[in-house]
Amino acid sequence: MDSNANIPGTGSDAALRVRAIEEILTEKGIIDPKAVDVLVDMFEHKIGPRNGAQVIAKAWTDANYKKRLLADATSAIAELGFSGLQGESMVVVENTDTVHNVIVCTLCSCYPWPTLGLPPVWYKSAAYRARAISDPRGVLKEFGTEIAENVEVRVWDTTAELRYLVLPQRPAGTDGMHEDELAKLVTRDSMIGVTNAREPANGRAN
Repeated sequence: MDSNANIPGTGSDAALRVRAIEEILTEKGIIDPKAVDVLVDMFEHKIGPRNGAQVIAKAWTDANYKKRLLADATSAIAELGFSGLQGESMVVVENTDTVHNVIVCTLCSCYPWPTLGLPPVWYKSAAYRARAISDPRGVLKEFGTEIAENVEVRVWDTTAELRYLVLPQRPAGTDGMHEDELAKLVTRDSMIGVTNAREPANGRAN
């Protein structure tokens, strides 16, 4: 399911202005739109989220690392070489059988770049920023995530000073899987909290 399509309001004025500027720069031969698309895709879907997935997979397989991650996320994440701009102060919140966490930035679009890359369009939209606070269960349903009524949904508001990352629950049937296999089950959206980690196919990651 394309999560971008599920949150209304992603075609914001800011997005339209960016597109207009891109078209002008393209017409002048200053940028190649295909190269821009490749770079955006790389940072939004590959480099950043892959870093975060390594953090989550290690926490799933190393109890001591998980303890350090929940106690001092900034330092624990830096152990794996992921730190810097937009990730100076991190907090990791853990999903459990009784709590499901969701991340939002109500003021703008603060986001942990070192672990998640560039924020998706829907994360920056006014609709998501408002509804994640007022109707988090409704937003989760639009992403295909059903949360039982007896599970508490906690919404964490990221700021310029502090950024959050969700530690999703480890999927069932993954005993014996290595970190690199587990990392393939961790998606960007599961680390924001709008979805769960992927279930393994036939006991292995896709």
